Amino acid sequence: MPELTYRRKLLVLAICCTSLFVASLDNTIVNLALPSIQREFSTRVSSLQWTIDAYSLVLASLLMLSGSTADRLGRRRTFQTGLAVFTLGSLLCSLAPNVGLLIVFRMIQAVGGSMLNPVAMSIVTNTFTDPKQRARAIGIWGAVFGVSMALGPVVGGALVDAIGWRSIFWINVPIGVAAFVLAAVFVPESRAARARRVDPVGQSLIVVILGSLTYGIIEAPRAGWSSAQTIGCFALAVLAVALLVPYEKRREEPLIDPRFFSSAPFSGATLIAVCSFACMGGFLFLNAIYLQNVRGYSPLHAGLLTLPAAAMILALSPVSGRIVGGWGPRLPLVVGGVGIAASALMLTWLTAHSSLGFLVLTYFVFGVGFGMVNPPITNTAVAGMPREQAGVAAAVASTSRVVGGALGVAVLGAVVTSRVSGPIETGFAAASHAAWWIMAGCGVAVLVLGFVTTGPWARRTAARFVEAEMLEAGAR
Repeated sequence: MPELTYRRKLLVLAICCTSLFVASLDNTIVNLALPSIQREFSTRVSSLQWTIDAYSLVLASLLMLSGSTADRLGRRRTFQTGLAVFTLGSLLCSLAPNVGLLIVFRMIQAVGGSMLNPVAMSIVTNTFTDPKQRARAIGIWGAVFGVSMALGPVVGGALVDAIGWRSIFWINVPIGVAAFVLAAVFVPESRAARARRVDPVGQSLIVVILGSLTYGIIEAPRAGWSSAQTIGCFALAVLAVALLVPYEKRREEPLIDPRFFSSAPFSGATLIAVCSFACMGGFLFLNAIYLQNVRGYSPLHAGLLTLPAAAMILALSPVSGRIVGGWGPRLPLVVGGVGIAASALMLTWLTAHSSLGFLVLTYFVFGVGFGMVNPPITNTAVAGMPREQAGVAAAVASTSRVVGGALGVAVLGAVVTSRVSGPIETGFAAASHAAWWIMAGCGVAVLVLGFVTTGPWARRTAARFVEAEMLEAGAR
């Protein structure tokens, strides 16, 4: 990539941040629109779960493939392709005549989405070669994510209230078109000196694992938890894992190297990402239904009520990042786990008539927890790996976040659906208590993992893994 002026680099950063903003905003807004979608299409809660998880599963399945494709074919070309597909998918979603096609169009949207954020981050890191400039650029990147989280509830609520749920997809179209044109004009093309090979077998097995597991969970309340369909889905997921691990061990350039998980910091970061984002996904999904279908609030009012959580995530994410830089990831992870668990325990007292003060306080505490736990995840994952594997570690951490969000919607939604008796207006709050207990357990898991996988024992496992990798590289 030719050397660019600093102003041109900032322009490239702005274009890349546009894709991050629109993709992150889309995820938040869609949750708020779910009750309106349910009313228009008269659909089951499981279809609402698929509206979220169809996107998440395709995204998680393709993130690493999109990254290696960009390295091989060109990062700008892949980024523009992602913008085009995401924009087309958004337009199709806005025109969907039924919930089945909406889910299909969300999958198309996700194919494009998989080529946006990871590829855009790769463009940013290759544009800002100076370490200080790169650190500032990544800081801006993180701030844009926080702003999208904070604005999502308000913007989404206002759009759904004023125009209808289809408008949440319309907003992506002009932004996507503008970013596509600006990328063509201002973003230089770049490729990796040596791109990773495509792993079609590993890629297919990961799709089977995620798809069968999620399908089994979401459809279990209807089919039965002990039905042949549910048990068959879980058995298929286990079989795919059993095939994936030995296959990936034999490959010279595996999609995911199972040996990475011998590093406790890396394994811990992966599990923390799954647990914390499962809480986030379930929290947004269940509260969107509770606030609108049970309490009768408009989408805008529901968005405003969840604003304390978004505001704390925005405010505390940079604070957590500074603590990680100065003292390490343990304190933010422990505090984050405590915050998530505490908010979930508070929600086990949720009723159909809980006071607004109680709700605001609960959402505030959740925002404190999640705001502290998110920034250390990538740092912890990367710290447990050799420097040349840092990119793969960061990609796995990003994929784990998406997988966690999908599982949170699937598991917590299925638990509530299985327990609801009678009209949702009267039965949902009590049925949600089991889901909040699960979320509390995930918060405790984040706390314990954050403490255990950042200590001396964990660092020794990482050192042994790095040493083994260096010896193997020397032997080659």
